[in-house]
Amino acid sequence: MGGLISAFIKGLSQLSDPRTRSVVWASIGWTGLIFVLTWVGIWVGLKVTTFIAIGWLEAFFDFLSGAGAMVLTWFLFPPVVIAVGSLLLERVAVAVEERHYPGLPQAKGQTMAEGISASVRLLGTTLGLNILCLPLMLVPPIFPFVYYTLNGYLLSREYFEVAATRRLRLSDAKALRIKKQTSLTVIGVAYAFMLTIPLVNLITPVVATAAMVHLFHRWNKNHGSDGNSNAPELPQQQQKQLDDKQ
Repeated sequence: MGGLISAFIKGLSQLSDPRTRSVVWASIGWTGLIFVLTWVGIWVGLKVTTFIAIGWLEAFFDFLSGAGAMVLTWFLFPPVVIAVGSLLLERVAVAVEERHYPGLPQAKGQTMAEGISASVRLLGTTLGLNILCLPLMLVPPIFPFVYYTLNGYLLSREYFEVAATRRLRLSDAKALRIKKQTSLTVIGVAYAFMLTIPLVNLITPVVATAAMVHLFHRWNKNHGSDGNSNAPELPQQQQKQLDDKQ
């Protein structure tokens, strides 16, 4: 647990880096635009649909449409933030490694096509599973548990694999993720909760990415002894400096 807290604190401290803040502002701009367009689209779609041709009842339904659009947009907001943020995560990972792990060789990173593909895949999975959760809103004691656990798992899987596949084969990254899935889900639930807090949700993808980079380097150092890591081995002096930073 101490490692998770340490990684989270380091993730927050990464916001002091100018390059990281530029990613935050870009994410806020795109997410805000998508949020407004989504809300307007849902509201207009509901408003132009006539449910009851009686004046005051139609006005009442228009009011409910606006409120419903806001609730539905709030429900869909975390998946949209995740998808937008995932397009910018490579820049955050690079900034974290240059600041905290300067002795590492350059990572292969993600291509734009890989980033878009991962974002679309994650958005589709997240939306689909969250829509399946909608009926559970009728059971208030159960819904938060399922909602946060589900999104926590999805968040932890995506962000950790983004960090890990920069330096490992996908199969090795998945093996390391599965090995640490319980810890990853715990911190993922925390990020899922942050995504439901207005304003805080705008910095969550960046903080989550930075924290996952730290967790990856901490865990991969031990996991590499199993022969699953293909990351180059650092010289002894550089490895000592890396250990001191952690």
